[in-house]
Amino acid sequence: MALQPNGPIKLEKRLKLYQYKFIMKREEADKLLHEKVEAGELVSPVLPGGVKNYLIDIDGTITEDVPNEEPERMGTCLPFVDALETCNRWYEEGHMICFFTSRTESHREVTQNWLKKHGFNYHSLLMGKPRGGNYHWIDNHLVKATRYNGKFTDLVEKEVTIEVFDDGQHD
Repeated sequence: MALQPNGPIKLEKRLKLYQYKFIMKREEADKLLHEKVEAGELVSPVLPGGVKNYLIDIDGTITEDVPNEEPERMGTCLPFVDALETCNRWYEEGHMICFFTSRTESHREVTQNWLKKHGFNYHSLLMGKPRGGNYHWIDNHLVKATRYNGKFTDLVEKEVTIEVFDDGQHD
């Protein structure tokens, strides 16, 4: 199928154009951020449109649920194949991948080695997420949450009821 004005193009070519667009936007955003910091401005960076900042748990989400009290299992557990494929695809599409785990700082090396061994591509690793679940994240940026429920797939849109701060503009 040939490239035609306003016509269809091959999916792989479309994906490359999509990736190129976001890589260029990220580079431009990084350059702008650097210029502002060099000029002495205090800035809160914002990702380019379409780029998501994925914060992904490890235990029970991309591999079996390994508690901190059993660190010997952290290096030997296997990844969920669908999680590995999806996370790496998101990374290749230009999204930011940050693993955010309840593992402690003393587990950092075994965790980094495990991620590398199994081929996970990522930008950052945050240790020490509070344990216990029932999270309610409050931030000045848009936050979306997706609960892992046994299958790692592309995300779909769904309408749900959420709790928000009372701005006085409700029924």
